[in-house]
Amino acid sequence: MSNFSFPTLKGRVSLIVGLGIVLLTASLVVASRRTHESSAADTASVHKMPLMIAGPGRVEPSSEDIKIGSELSGRLKVVNVEEGDAIRRGQVLAELENADYRAQVESARANVIAKQAVLRKVINGARRQERDEAWSSVNEAKAVMENAKSELRRRQELFSAGVVSREELDRYAREADVAQAKYEAAVQQHALVDDHAREEDQSLAEADLKLSQAQLDEAQARYDKTFIRSPIDGSVLRKHHRSGESVSNSSTVPDPILTIGDRKTLRVRVDVDETDVSKVSVGQRAYVTADAFGKQKFWGHVVRVGQQLGPKNVRTDEPTEKVDTKILETLVELDPGSQLPDGLRVDAFIVPDASEVAQNR
Repeated sequence: MSNFSFPTLKGRVSLIVGLGIVLLTASLVVASRRTHESSAADTASVHKMPLMIAGPGRVEPSSEDIKIGSELSGRLKVVNVEEGDAIRRGQVLAELENADYRAQVESARANVIAKQAVLRKVINGARRQERDEAWSSVNEAKAVMENAKSELRRRQELFSAGVVSREELDRYAREADVAQAKYEAAVQQHALVDDHAREEDQSLAEADLKLSQAQLDEAQARYDKTFIRSPIDGSVLRKHHRSGESVSNSSTVPDPILTIGDRKTLRVRVDVDETDVSKVSVGQRAYVTADAFGKQKFWGHVVRVGQQLGPKNVRTDEPTEKVDTKILETLVELDPGSQLPDGLRVDAFIVPDASEVAQNR
């Protein structure tokens, strides 16, 4: 008979426990190794991944939002555009009631024409007919003077012969003197009519003309201000007033008629936290996301970095948001083809330069 015997129940339990301990130890060693490898991989991944600079932002046109108002207070005669319309530089977007301004322009223009005529008259002098008339008066006065002198000489001879009295001689002498004076006056009148304009008369006429021209320019400028024109090529973003409504020109309370902008290129004005300002520079790639567009990313690049810290421009409305944090305003220009509504609040992410990523490895 063989001496081999099956182990007892207690021996079998001890054997099973020992095998379990060996298997558990091996599993722990394998799990520890995998955990270490995974941790090392995660660490390497973190070092390879750029540290994004995040901040809230708001979409705007490349021209920014331009609010168009009127330099004059009045009632709108017509508003020629609607929201979304494409516009071009110099286009009349709206017009004020301007009949009174137009009348002022016509009145000033008529005054200029009158002053121009006065100046031409001063420069040209008398007409040819007036000169001829003045010369005829000279000849007539000369003839009368010569006749009076001839009669005076005859009376002097008769007075010497004792034929006429002293009284008659004196009368003819007075008539000769009067004729002489009238002749000299006619000569002076002809010289005045035939002579060129005096320098002071011409200067006065020219000054009057310049004054009237300035008044016309002033009236025309006021009239032109009743036409509200677009300063850029772009589109109408918002219409604040309609035809028939009154608008005011106030430096304290803005009263825009329209808001316009150039949306061919969109920008995002990003609030970069003061702790990240050293990491931002022009040219860095960036993208934005918005809740309304899900996970879609709109890429662009940094085109301007502010030079002065200031208060936040964009609020996230989160309960934990810090409102007293200083930010650096940064502009990100989106790539062509990006279509986002003006004023949309977005989350912006700026990718640091490759050199900065290398430093973080």
